[in-house]
Amino acid sequence: MSRIDNTKWDLSELAPESETDFTNKLNETVNAAKEFGLKYRGRISSLSADELHTAIVEYEQLQTNALKPQYYAHLVFAEDSTSKSARKLSQEAAETGNLLTRELLFFDIEVMAIPDSQFEFLKKAPSLVNYCHYIASIRKYQPYTLEEREEQLLKLKDLTGCTAFTRLFDELSASFKFSMEIDGKAQEFSGEELLGYLHHPDRELRERAFTIFLDKHCEQSLVYSTIFNTIALDHAKEMELRGYSHPMQPTNIGNELPDEAVENLMRVSEANYPAAQEYFRLKASLLGVDKLKNTDIYAPLGESPKKYSFDEARDLVVEAYSGFNQEYRAIIEALLSGGRVDVYPRVGKSGGAFCMGISPDIKPYILLNHTENLRDVATLAHELGHALHFTLSGKQNLINYHAPLPLAETASVFSEILLTRLMLDAESDPKVKIALLCAKIEDIIATTLRQVVLTRFEQKLHLERSAGLLSDARICELWLEENGKLFGNSVDMIDAYRWGWSYISHFIHTRFYCYSYTFAELLVLALYRQYQLKGAEFLPGYDAILTSGGSLSPADTAALAGIDITEPEFWQSGYDILAGLVVELKGLV
Repeated sequence: MSRIDNTKWDLSELAPESETDFTNKLNETVNAAKEFGLKYRGRISSLSADELHTAIVEYEQLQTNALKPQYYAHLVFAEDSTSKSARKLSQEAAETGNLLTRELLFFDIEVMAIPDSQFEFLKKAPSLVNYCHYIASIRKYQPYTLEEREEQLLKLKDLTGCTAFTRLFDELSASFKFSMEIDGKAQEFSGEELLGYLHHPDRELRERAFTIFLDKHCEQSLVYSTIFNTIALDHAKEMELRGYSHPMQPTNIGNELPDEAVENLMRVSEANYPAAQEYFRLKASLLGVDKLKNTDIYAPLGESPKKYSFDEARDLVVEAYSGFNQEYRAIIEALLSGGRVDVYPRVGKSGGAFCMGISPDIKPYILLNHTENLRDVATLAHELGHALHFTLSGKQNLINYHAPLPLAETASVFSEILLTRLMLDAESDPKVKIALLCAKIEDIIATTLRQVVLTRFEQKLHLERSAGLLSDARICELWLEENGKLFGNSVDMIDAYRWGWSYISHFIHTRFYCYSYTFAELLVLALYRQYQLKGAEFLPGYDAILTSGGSLSPADTAALAGIDITEPEFWQSGYDILAGLVVELKGLV
């Protein structure tokens, strides 16, 4: 395939003609929302099925018109949060988005107020068949929703509350510059570049790089502890106002998962911590050390780990799809054709990686921080899996475009498994096979068990904050306690790791997001097992999951591939595959 010349985004598809044009586009969406309110406020429960369908389509178009300026602002800010222009656009978009939400709040509130008997009648109307799940998903929140004026006030206060603190977190974290000496010479690094050294063969360098990274966050402990305390307090007060019984309940309702099912997932995961500890001891022997430090978990085996240029990484991912589904391969190649991927780390750029799905008629954008290690190849596969998912769910309307949160990681994790299997099958050197198996096992542990650690920490943070202000020392203690349960006596945590909570953006951006990774990983392991058994017969069910977007609940979506997520054995089956990989690794060793 042709090479990519541009390793940064081409945002011309979204870009306004000028900052004035940007402001005008935002104002147009607000004016349209006000007109929508004048037309429908107070009337939703009296609409016929066809009239309600018309209202939803108009509502959908409102959202569509707001997307380009909103997402453009988000992406230019992610490119460089130090840019004054990007910061201005981002803030303007955030304020307008908040106003737009307040103008349209009445719609959700009035949909919730439709009598149950009337809703049962509406569900049978042909014109609403594509919107039934959407309407039902709104109505779940009826017991926890306030009057419209109160809802508007809460949204308005968000601008100077949790939204402002989220923005502070992002800008502070992206502003960091790190200095580290290598071979006697001081060099400057971004945070992502330092974290990339966790995959370096030099043990001392791994620990030094991670310590420097975490110490910089420690220097801002007052700011970070204030942000975390404020976010947790804001969440607690809103839950109190709405009548929720525990901090995770809003997330579980949004995910359409019963509290009991989520808790069962967490407990089954915790029961499998010993499998991770067994692997950590095996990894220590492979590295020739008595005991791992947590900076050794992702260490490569051997002195010269292979580097993967972005071109090499891209070609591997494309090849992985060649053996799976040629139609998917064509989609992946089109996504990589240029201007949709921002590849390399730099100061001011957002850390980590993400894939931004905007709407059914706009191709997704991918942010990477490629530093040429094996994990970066898996990250590319992961984000391209998201992009494939967004492309296939583009067959839905905008309201059903985004998959429910527990299924949002399905295609991304499946993509990583395809890549690993390709690399394992193509490799004849036992040492390289061992390294690949280690990388996959580490990835499964990170995507399942570690996410449960993060979720338990977040639970405790919120519960303790409801009783009073938490010191930074106490937050550190909670962090080490939960990580210690996973590591047991198989891993020593470096002293600076007490600040490991401070840079994880999921805690700030999306409350209790992390367990969705566990759900998705275990689901994908079950799906991949089906693929191994059924071959091509598996593809229609898998395709149905990806194309369904958010048109169904997680349980109904998984059922398209013959999976029942209510069965307790479902969760354990994924961990059985992890145990099998550890056995396979032992055999190679």
